[in-house]
Formats: sequence, structure tokens, C-alpha cells
Amino acid sequence: MTAHCPEDPSLERHFKGHRDAVTSVDFSLNTKQLASGSMDSCLMVWHMKPQTRAYRFAGHKDAVTCVNFSPSGHLLASGSRDKTVRIWVPNVKGESTVFRAHTATVRSVHFCSDGQSFVTASDDKTVKVWSTHRQKFLFSLSQHINWVRCAKFSPDGRLIVSASDDKTVKLWDKTSRECVHSYCEHGGFVTYVDFHPSGTCIAAAGMDNTVKVWDVRTHRLLQHYQLHSAAVNALSFHPSGNYLVTASSDSTLKILDLMEGRLLYTLHGHQGPATTVAFSRTGEYFASGGSDEQVMVWKSNFDIVDYGEVLRVQRPPATRASSSGTLPEVDPLVPPGRGRSQESMQSHSQEPVSVPQSLTSTLEHIVGQLDVLTQGPLWIQHLDNWPQEHHSPWLDLLEFESDSLHLGAAADTDRRQAEAVSGEPAANHAENNTVIRGTRIKSLVDLGGGRSGICTGHLGK
Repeated sequence: MTAHCPEDPSLERHFKGHRDAVTSVDFSLNTKQLASGSMDSCLMVWHMKPQTRAYRFAGHKDAVTCVNFSPSGHLLASGSRDKTVRIWVPNVKGESTVFRAHTATVRSVHFCSDGQSFVTASDDKTVKVWSTHRQKFLFSLSQHINWVRCAKFSPDGRLIVSASDDKTVKLWDKTSRECVHSYCEHGGFVTYVDFHPSGTCIAAAGMDNTVKVWDVRTHRLLQHYQLHSAAVNALSFHPSGNYLVTASSDSTLKILDLMEGRLLYTLHGHQGPATTVAFSRTGEYFASGGSDEQVMVWKSNFDIVDYGEVLRVQRPPATRASSSGTLPEVDPLVPPGRGRSQESMQSHSQEPVSVPQSLTSTLEHIVGQLDVLTQGPLWIQHLDNWPQEHHSPWLDLLEFESDSLHLGAAADTDRRQAEAVSGEPAANHAENNTVIRGTRIKSLVDLGGGRSGICTGHLGK
């Protein structure tokens, strides 16, 4: 079987509309929408279709710290420094329901895979689980002794993982509500955590500039990366489970090959800290946000089908990723600048870390055909010549009014505005100045189950 040579990651879209740092991004199921939250207290829902306006949802009274689409894509959750969680219907009406969720800043919100519940994490040191449709608090997990930055459900919904400023990552059993294990290897605040798509591993990012991967069954530390020069703020697994993308305060995004335990790309796009990153549900795209107020959408261009199949077929039994999705165990990677540098795109690839010889031979054959696994500087996207006036100007202001909904003691719906701004790429600027009145809210139902600069990619550095 021949593995085709993929292209390098490329900057596809460049959204500008937030008025302060972007804190969180998430794609809808069909990748037609991209949500972002910001310190400007608003959510944006961007449309991937060119020349389509995006919507600004105002309702939170302080910074929006997190956003997450429901599995069906029909609902959108957001958490805020105003201590609330809002569940929005991500359409032009801008409807939202408010959960008085915590007694301090809500740092994280994440839907379970069945959409029936969601989990929140807060500076009040607790993790809480809620019923989506009954708008009801279910239970709280409270063994952390400092702010909880992130909490996620496992793909099967049976486990919850949380990351805290107490320097631990905790694994919880949803049914028993007990802490199964605490991972204490981080040397600083743990900023983000997520499950591998297989559900058998977790990856966590920290203020100690590292990313660590553990097996949730054996609790062994499988992989350790120290590649960023500043805090790692977020990470996201590719749906294939073969790749991980990270966002750091050193302003870069890095793409890691988890099967080889090595760095593939360093992406320079944001001016200032890169605060958030997320793959689309298919893995075709990933989005990033930063303190520069910008949202960027990148095309992955990973040759997942061929490359993934070759790895699955050729990997020897000793390190084969089983049907349960085990990642190979690799030695800690050294920080940038300490490894061997390579001068040209044609030079031989670096030997994978702690990979059996039989797998190394197979991968060397693949590497010979995949430029993505070579090292050296790559020009990905030039933005320095984009006219300043092309950066997504404000187009519309849409205002909507609604009556309050009575959806239970835990929920409250109040008056909100939805502003629409340009969602098309900078080159596809279209002008319009329309004011539209919206309609009254009927129900809340989930219908399903730039700035100028140069973006460069560096492999292995």
C-alpha cells in the first residue's frame, strides 16, 4: 500500500470580531459552525461557508472562559467569570438559558457524548455534573484543593477527568462519583486535560510548559513532551488518535505525532499567547485563538487514511495500537534546541524515540514518501501583504428581544442581544448594514440524540 504525500497545514480562514483575548474555540458536528468565547464577555458563532455573516451573542456579564457544542450541534454551552453557564441555540435568534452554576468563575464546560448531561469546572474548586434538558444539577465532585481549570467526559461517558491548580489531574468514576486516581507528575498548575478518542489515555497540559499522556487503566505515564518555551494552555486530539495539537503562551501551536512520540510542526500565527486550540470533529480542520483577539482556522492536510492504515497493519505486536487504542510509551522529549537539527527538506528523518527496529523500518519507508515527517522551515501562509482594510469589518447589528422562560429553578432566561459581524475571509469582504428584529423564544430543544504577519511552520523545532 502506498502512502500519499500530504500537504503541510495551511491557514484557511482568519476571523476578526472579538474585542479582547479569545479564550476558547469549538467546532459543531458538521463543521459548518465554529464557536469562540472571549474576555469581551461575548460568544461568536462563525460560519465556515464563505461570505456568511457570523453572530455575536451577548448575555454573559463577564468574560466567557469556555465554549462547547453538544454532540448533535444543536446546542452550544458557554461558561463565564460571571459564575454562570449558558446553553444557547446557535442560530440567528440567539436564545440562551442560564444556569447559576458555581460560586466562582466557571473555567470549563463539556457535554457528555449522549448530550444528556454536561460537566463544569470552577474556581470554587468543584466539578459539577448537570442534566442538559431538565436543567438540573446532578452532583458535585470536590476533592481538588485549588481552582479547577478543566473537566471532560470520557468518550463513553463513564469517566470524568479534571485538571487543577493544585497540580493534579484527577480521574473520576461518574457512577460511583469516586476519585479513581490522582496524577501528580506536573510541576505546576494543570491548565487543560482531555481524553484520547479511544478513551484509554488522557493528555494534560501545564504551566510547567509540558504535555503528559497517561494510560487511564494502568495509570502509567506513557509520554512526556517539553517542547514549548512557555505555559501550554490547551490541547486537542485528532479524531484518529494519532496526532495532538497544543497551544502555548510562547505564541505557537505544535502538532505532535503520538505514534512516533515526536514533534511534526510548529505553527506561528498568533501575535502573543495562543490560548486555545481544537480539531474539528472530522479532523480536517483545527481552530486556534489567542490574546491577539483573533480566531484562525487551519486545514490539517493529514494523510490520515493511508498513513493510519499503514501504521495499523505494519506495527509489530509489541507496540501495536490495539482495538482499545493504546499509545506507545516513549521517553521524555527534550526542549527545543537540544535535539539534532536538520538543514534541508531532503535530509533524512530523525529516528523515532523508543520505537522497535521493525516499526522504525516501516516508518522510514513511510517517511521517505511523506514530507510531513521531514524537518526544516516551511512557508505556510503569507499575510504581510494583506490590505488592512480587508480585515473583517463590522457589517450588521441584529437585535433580538424575548420573554423569559420558566425552565426550572436552576435555569433562568433573560433579555439578550445578538450582533452579527462579518464571518467571511478577509478577501471576501461584502458590505451590508441591515437592522432586523427577531422573534420570541419558543423552546430550548436539542433536536438530535488579523493582524498582518507571517505564518510559518517548523518541523521538529
